[in-house]
Amino acid sequence: MKIYYWSPFFTNIATIKAVIKSAEAITKFSKKKVEVALIDSIGEWDSCKNLIKPQIDILKLNKVKLINYLPKNSFLKSRISYIIIFFWNFFSLIKLINQKTPNYLIIHLMTSLPIFLSIFFNKKTKIILRISGLPKINFLRYLFWKIFSKNLFKITCPTLKTYNYLKKKNIFKEDQLEVLYDPIIDLSNLREKKRENLNFDILKNKKFIISIGRLTKQKNFQLLVRFFEKIRNKNYDLVILGVGEDEIKLKRMVKKLKISDRVHFLGQQENVFKFLVNAECFILTSLWEDPGFVIVEAGISNTAIISSDCPNGPDEIIGNNGFLFKNDDLNDLLKKFEVFLNEDKNILLKKKILLKKNLKKFTQFQHFKKINNILN
Repeated sequence: MKIYYWSPFFTNIATIKAVIKSAEAITKFSKKKVEVALIDSIGEWDSCKNLIKPQIDILKLNKVKLINYLPKNSFLKSRISYIIIFFWNFFSLIKLINQKTPNYLIIHLMTSLPIFLSIFFNKKTKIILRISGLPKINFLRYLFWKIFSKNLFKITCPTLKTYNYLKKKNIFKEDQLEVLYDPIIDLSNLREKKRENLNFDILKNKKFIISIGRLTKQKNFQLLVRFFEKIRNKNYDLVILGVGEDEIKLKRMVKKLKISDRVHFLGQQENVFKFLVNAECFILTSLWEDPGFVIVEAGISNTAIISSDCPNGPDEIIGNNGFLFKNDDLNDLLKKFEVFLNEDKNILLKKKILLKKNLKKFTQFQHFKKINNILN
């Protein structure tokens, strides 16, 4: 059985690891002979070679590493890059699929190209559309998906809420829709990652709050900074992990509020778990998430979670086992933080344990069991 993944990217996003872990899960747990490959459209997978197991092939569509020349770091620039990627890979993707004839093509990002090209693909290849994040169903997307829906084998959703959302939209047939949780948790080396020393002098002997994510509008870090300015009299520092186009704006905001000595931008970190296990709590201020990888990572680290009640992931993942505040509401975030501070330690521990049990569905093995049922 041949299974190919299509997921072009040109910035660091959570979907990258999800794709790698999904491909890895199939090669790791499948009892059948499988050939799993990542389609490299612009040279994107070169930067991830250290994360990709030898059992997973990388199939290059083009010799030129286009990723080095694409415009990035703004909404307009990213849209220009999407258009370039669409036409750059148009004929080479048709050629690859028709020559290699994979049994399944699983598409994650920039899915409009393979969906459109499905009319030219051989009929032996079944296309699985992976919804990576909460989809915004405008008229053009609705029409596009509706027209090509008959060419799609399955549509997998990262949360039950997204599944129900698409079901109500009546774009796809109900038997095409499946809930497939992301393989966020790799249990094989989790313990070692948690035990790794936190070698940052600026955090030595300090209590800190942590937040993780791309520094973009979606993650709403401006709300987090405003929140931290309000609790500056409490004995905490704030650690922010991630990079993105809003970094300069956020640093200026921190400087203007005169909290630069207490807010630490530590960039992209390969191991977030060593930070999470040492944090007092994790705060997510996103405007939308689906599902919210960092929530799962925080929960599996036994870190208390305070999250915006944004669509679509946090409520479904956390439930009553964390602290949800109204989306983009500073006052409610401050209230929920006080509730967290005053929570009974035994109740807080119980919440962490129950949350951790609920996160088992995000392991690689559970992901494999579900996707294996879909493929068969």
